[in-house]
Amino acid sequence: MVTDAQQACFEAGIKFGSLYHQFAGTPVSPRSTRSLETAIAESIENQPFCESVTVAIDDDAVAADIAHDNGYTELSGHLMQVQMRIVYEGVTVRTRMEMEDGYPLMKLVEVIDDGTADA
Repeated sequence: MVTDAQQACFEAGIKFGSLYHQFAGTPVSPRSTRSLETAIAESIENQPFCESVTVAIDDDAVAADIAHDNGYTELSGHLMQVQMRIVYEGVTVRTRMEMEDGYPLMKLVEVIDDGTADA
């Protein structure tokens, strides 16, 4: 049997997989970072049990990645930081994606059981 905490962590993983693989490769420029942050967050927040998503795209990193005259680059993990809060059956899971050792690492930050889970 799967516990509510395990299911909440699974839900967080599904959201990260969806976020990363849906939006990686999206054209982004310094002019479009704010609207893309909003679009990503609002898209993922539509999924069940997702309470909040914060996406921060690094404008300087985007500008530095532009290697041609078209004025944009492709979104990838090294250009953004993401935080999510998932709530499932009394369990709150906080997650984060940030660069660690040159890799966009997705991880659990905190799992909080309000005492009603698995009751």
